[in-house]
Amino acid sequence: MHPLPSCPSCRQPMQAHRFTSNQGHSLELDICFACQGLWFDRHENLKLTPQSVVELFRLLHEHRTDQHQPLADSMACPRCNTTLAKGFDVVRSGRYMIYRCGRQHGRFSTFSSFMVEKGFVRHMTRPEIDDLAKRVGAIYCTSCGAPVDIRKDHACPYCRAAFSLIDPDAVVRAMEGYAKASSQRAAHPATPVDIGDALVALERDRSRAERERQKRAFTSADDASDSSFTGDLVAAGVALVWALVKD
Repeated sequence: MHPLPSCPSCRQPMQAHRFTSNQGHSLELDICFACQGLWFDRHENLKLTPQSVVELFRLLHEHRTDQHQPLADSMACPRCNTTLAKGFDVVRSGRYMIYRCGRQHGRFSTFSSFMVEKGFVRHMTRPEIDDLAKRVGAIYCTSCGAPVDIRKDHACPYCRAAFSLIDPDAVVRAMEGYAKASSQRAAHPATPVDIGDALVALERDRSRAERERQKRAFTSADDASDSSFTGDLVAAGVALVWALVKD
């Protein structure tokens, strides 16, 4: 077992979670929920079993309302402290950002990049972006984590990544035949309205939790028509997907 590493972005200790590898042994992944990132030692991202992906979804769902922060401009390998090199990988579902150690110790991946890699995320269409802009003031970029005013920008102004969302229909298709029976596939895939509603509900949950912590009234964020909050497409998508894949 390797020592518990610090997050390449925020430098706080990551959480270790065990999964089953496709080689039959235990696999330990290091996760930072604050930065919504995963550290994979070399080739670990290729070793998760389908059931382990379901378990990872469960973890993301449990932490969907956690406060998170943008990634740091410069990140270091938790094994050797070498600056991670930012780059892109391309799969059938699109292009995604990755941060690699030049000494081949591993790679740091955001939750959304991992979902793109596994074929669970797709880029948003212009009509979907326009629909969200009517009800959400800003979203977190699914590549770098920065808040972006979706009413003005149609790509992240910081990393230039396209906006992406988790596609529940694609997730269920990917899991069919090995994670869950095909009979559990949703009759209708999520629509832009579904995602928008999920974002509003997510913000309501977060606002209620904040009110309880602070012991003071804070009613403005409870208005579903308020478009000033910052929505999290990854958390909203995970909530929708989990409703389809959970027991």
